[in-house]
Amino acid sequence: MSKEMWIADLGNGKYRNPVLYADYSDPDAIRVGDDYFMIASSFCNAPALPILHSKDLVNWKVVNYVLDRIPEHRYQNPIHGCGVWAPSIRYHEGTFFACFPMPDEGIYMSTTKDPFGKWSEPVNIRPGAGWIDPCPFWDEDGKAYLVAGVAKSRIGYKSVLHMVEMKPDGTGVFGEEVKVFDGNENDQITIEGPKMYKRNGYYYIFAPAGGVKMGWQTVLRSKNVFGPYEYKVVMRQGDSPVNGPHQGAWVDTVTGQDWFLHFQDVYAAGRITHLQPMTWKNDWPIIGVSKDGNEYGEPVMEYTKPDVGATYPVCEPDTTDEFDHDELGLQWQWNANSEPDWYQADGKAGKLKLRAVEKAEQRPLSDVRNLLIQKWPAPEFTCVAKMNFDELLQGDTAGIVSMGVTFGGVAVAKTEDRMVVEAITGKQYFDKDVAYAEQKVTRLEDFKGGDLYLKYQVEKNGFREKAETEHAPLEKITMSYSFDGIHFQEAVSFDSEAGRWVGVKNGMFAYHEGAGEGGFASAEYFRYQ
Repeated sequence: MSKEMWIADLGNGKYRNPVLYADYSDPDAIRVGDDYFMIASSFCNAPALPILHSKDLVNWKVVNYVLDRIPEHRYQNPIHGCGVWAPSIRYHEGTFFACFPMPDEGIYMSTTKDPFGKWSEPVNIRPGAGWIDPCPFWDEDGKAYLVAGVAKSRIGYKSVLHMVEMKPDGTGVFGEEVKVFDGNENDQITIEGPKMYKRNGYYYIFAPAGGVKMGWQTVLRSKNVFGPYEYKVVMRQGDSPVNGPHQGAWVDTVTGQDWFLHFQDVYAAGRITHLQPMTWKNDWPIIGVSKDGNEYGEPVMEYTKPDVGATYPVCEPDTTDEFDHDELGLQWQWNANSEPDWYQADGKAGKLKLRAVEKAEQRPLSDVRNLLIQKWPAPEFTCVAKMNFDELLQGDTAGIVSMGVTFGGVAVAKTEDRMVVEAITGKQYFDKDVAYAEQKVTRLEDFKGGDLYLKYQVEKNGFREKAETEHAPLEKITMSYSFDGIHFQEAVSFDSEAGRWVGVKNGMFAYHEGAGEGGFASAEYFRYQ
């Protein structure tokens, strides 16, 4: 049966980092009353923009998604690396605002009165390619602003932050777009991901610099919203094993403490979430713990939990699914925008049925629209799915998948006269004019029908040889199958390799090739341990 995957709460008044060992990348967070809400990027996976909730900044649950579908028609197919990039979340005069970039399409805004409920259809408030990582800000005089970074791949330059006035209701921007900081003119190359705040008469822009894997956290400040801004580096890796500690959110507690949530890129597992204490000195923040009189902090690996005025239960995001509900669990996302008939959830029967959706003949597994996937939840784990393939029709293939730049699967394929267990391996390439993937399918043995147990295992396998940091883990992924749930036969194994700016995900799929309609595969459970 399932058990806890990664618990950050140590149960003794302290916590360990990361608080989330999962790819909730580019996090932003706010406090409203005694509730904390975090948002994260999701690229081409849907539903998009997960909303996580916590009472104490340590124990988190996914409670919603901002977007049922990614805007724009082209996301009916997976476009790896595109889609929804680093978002921000804010609360102003009773309304929650989720502002997010799509680097090819523009800057979008969605709102709600209830973050656990339905969010509005997103509005493109600044159409056009190039701007990324937007953050809205409301001043005391009622004026509103939007600060954003830029993507060199779309606009031709990088390391620049822009500011523009925004309509107070968040429905559009207007006026001159002002360059408020240029990291190319100093030592803040690749500055991006800005988050804006105000304190003691200063406007602050918290912005990561130096790159995702080896960067640091920079803070800008000015007495004028449009600058000029002075800057200071307020967190570095230092002696810690936390490479690239940056990009996140400053939040406070009802008791007056300050904290900072940020990510760390650990390669295959993606960008995992850390929590750091934050203090102030001469109206500059110090994030983490300052050593040897430094004006910057370094990440902590264990620390006293935030004082939020109460004690709350230990929890973590859901992983295991017994399929005992009539809707998909919030841990699941599709590889692209989904259609209602892709699955049937029967909570009473305790089964999830996946329709074998039509697939182009030469399309690799990595580009199948209806991969049903979720994030890695821990540094090492095992996941076992109990599936049945008796309702497959000729031309159908279904099974489990590992989704990264290097991808794989173990599946059952239904041919004209038999069913066959197959192993699938492949790799995506993004260094050409057009992204493409190559894959290999190996038939393993005939399958007589009934239940099949499919195991997915992630094990530490040393460290990466050519990584930017000596702490970069290397994992071995092994996929196996069993007819009795006890004795497993290895089908395929390979070294981990992250997806296109996302962590590896694992899950299930069912697709159909050729003429006619597809059948169904069913799953009785999907258990992590």
